[in-house]
Amino acid sequence: MLTTALSGGIIGMIFGFILQRTRFCMTGGFRDMYIARNNTLFYAFLIAITVESIGVLFLIKLGIVGNPYEEFSVLGAIVGSYLFGIGIVLAGGCATGTWYRAGEGLLGSGVALFFYMTSAAAMKSGFLVPLNQSIAKRWVINDDLASQLGIPVWYLLVFLVVITSFFVIRELRKPRRQIASLPARYKGVRHYLFEKTYHKYFAGLLIGLVALIAWPASQLTGRVGGLGITTPSAHLISYIITGDSKQLGWGVFLVLGIFIGSFLAAKGSQEFRWRLPDLPTIAKSTLGGIFMGIGASWAGGCTIGNGLTATAIFSSKGWIALPVTILGVWTASYIIFVKPNKN
Repeated sequence: MLTTALSGGIIGMIFGFILQRTRFCMTGGFRDMYIARNNTLFYAFLIAITVESIGVLFLIKLGIVGNPYEEFSVLGAIVGSYLFGIGIVLAGGCATGTWYRAGEGLLGSGVALFFYMTSAAAMKSGFLVPLNQSIAKRWVINDDLASQLGIPVWYLLVFLVVITSFFVIRELRKPRRQIASLPARYKGVRHYLFEKTYHKYFAGLLIGLVALIAWPASQLTGRVGGLGITTPSAHLISYIITGDSKQLGWGVFLVLGIFIGSFLAAKGSQEFRWRLPDLPTIAKSTLGGIFMGIGASWAGGCTIGNGLTATAIFSSKGWIALPVTILGVWTASYIIFVKPNKN
């Protein structure tokens, strides 16, 4: 248990610290692709996927990490990811976004997080299990994309590296506007940890490295897999309700670490403050959290579990879930942000 707590907790704290200090949440990134025609955060996400993929495929090849491929429902990945994409717009943040924003005092995210965790727990082990099984057991295949295509996985990796490099280099070559900045208040390590603004591509690199380290770290506890948010969040609620210590796996300490890491980052940068939501925000956060929990359960993962972790190993589930999640975000963004402004 100590190894599990330390391994998951420390990686979670580092992850949460990075997320809070770089404001890295893919809800805004996917939304900006549609509304602002700004792909910067999405390209940073591709960097994270690519960095993780390069490392984890070699770890699998060397036998350091076990075979991560499993069966999944294609129908669940499609329906669940679309619902999840709608949910994260209503909630104002993705799975990690709600965790780290709750850690910096945003109570609206705390509401979304509670209903996300609770609905996921209900889907996985509670009264919504029949609803979960109604889709999750249909159209089931193995998610090893390379085997399905009949090609070595390295071909897919090379393609990913080339595509990511192309978009990133093209973006970096664009002229940048100079933005005035305030003089630094801190010096040394404190400045770099709590004050300096980092490029989203650097954030993507750091997140990719954390996602990579998560694989061997969780393997030490007997868990095969990388970063994941939904199932651990559901297990945390189940532990609180039942007291069953078997629910306290590596992932539970990971998500708790995200919360603590974000809190420390927000306090150190003087960005922590309690922010009370209004009633419409509470209503949207509640509905968004429920959609997130149900959708991620059907899909077998969230923006991190599917969008980052599964894509890195070239899981067909991940590469189905990622674009469908984006489509869900765009749908909700149109309804909430675009359509009301049309005359």
